Amino acid sequence: MKGESPSWPPAASLLEEAADLLVLHRDFAGAVRRCEAGCERLGCGAESSAEVKCSLCVVGIQALAEMNRWREVLSWVLQYYQIPEHLPPKVLELCILLYSKVGEPQVMLEVGSSWLRDQTNKSLPEYSSLLELYLLHVLLPLGRFEGAEELVQGCDALDSEQQQAFLRTICESRCQWTQQKEMHSGGEEQQDAAAETVLGSLSQKLLTMLTLLRRALRSMSSHFYVLPYKKMLLATFLLYLVVVRLDPASPTSLPFIYKLVQLFRQAWTAVFSPMHRPPIQN
Repeated sequence: MKGESPSWPPAASLLEEAADLLVLHRDFAGAVRRCEAGCERLGCGAESSAEVKCSLCVVGIQALAEMNRWREVLSWVLQYYQIPEHLPPKVLELCILLYSKVGEPQVMLEVGSSWLRDQTNKSLPEYSSLLELYLLHVLLPLGRFEGAEELVQGCDALDSEQQQAFLRTICESRCQWTQQKEMHSGGEEQQDAAAETVLGSLSQKLLTMLTLLRRALRSMSSHFYVLPYKKMLLATFLLYLVVVRLDPASPTSLPFIYKLVQLFRQAWTAVFSPMHRPPIQN
C-alpha cells in the first residue's frame, strides 16, 4: 500500500546494507536511515545483539560525520544507549576522536568522565586505553590538569606503574601549557610596548599640529567680527581642511600644516585691502 513504511530486514542485514551505502555508494543519508532502523529493531536487545548495535552506531557516526552533521553525533548515539555509562568502548572512542578532530573536545567532557568513573567499565580491557585517550584528547587540551590528576590517582583499575606514567604525561602537558602561556603573554607585552612607542610619536606630531592649528584659529577668531559672508566662508573652508581632511598620523601632515598657514596668510592679504587689513597675530 502506498505511503506505508518499508518492511525492514533483520538488524544484521541492515548493518550490511548500511556499510555498503557508506563505503561503496557514498549514500550517507541512506546509511544513517539503515542504522536507525537497525537500532530501533534491536531496542535494548540481548547481549548477543550488542555487537550488531555497536557496529550500527559506528557506521552511523561515520555517515553523520561525512555529511558534516557531527554536532548531532553524541545525541544521536545516546538515544539508543540512554546513559553515557552504557556506551560501548568503540563508540566512546570514536566520539572522543571525532569531537577532538573538529576542535570541540568539551562536548565529551561530562560523558567521558561519567563513563570512566563507572565501576563496571573499569573492569573492561579497553579501560586503560580509553582513559589515556580521554586525557590526551579532552582533559589536557582543555587545561583540566587537576581533574586529570584526580581521575588518575583515584582510579583503582590502574596499577602503580600506569598511574605514574599517566601523571608524568599530565606534568609534561602542564609544563608545555605554561610555556605557551608565558610566550603568548610575552608577545602581548612586546606588542603593547611597540604600540606605546608609536602612540608616543603620534602624540608629538599631534601636539605640533594642534599648536599650529591654535595659531591659525587665534588669528581667525580675532577678525570674525569684520568678516562679511564670503570671507567667513573662506575661513570656514580653511578650518575644514585642517580639522576634517587632515590625517594627523600621516608623515606628510606637518608640512601640509605649514603650507596651510602660509596659504591662510596669503588669502588674508588678498581678501582684505591694505586699508582695512587687521594685523595678523603670530
